Amino acid sequence: MTRYKVTIEVIDILGEGKCSMDQKVGDTYSYPEDRGKMCPSSFHNLFPWIMVMESGGSFFGSVEDHMTTGCPDYRHQVVYKISRKIVED
Repeated sequence: MTRYKVTIEVIDILGEGKCSMDQKVGDTYSYPEDRGKMCPSSFHNLFPWIMVMESGGSFFGSVEDHMTTGCPDYRHQVVYKISRKIVED
């Protein structure tokens, strides 16, 4: 079975460009190692997408190895890129 490594990167912050949880563009998190370092609300929103990426699933028939989504803060929305790479044993 193919295994994947998932990485989450902050690629933009909308609104005033300042995250309430002090995340910055360029911050990168590895799943699952860094899950406690992320904003809890963002992690809650990202978790289903992370699980799809980690399990090798696809979005709407796409075979992309990355996707973008945002946090729930409508005033200062942080935009994340979730990527996966095959883990070589």
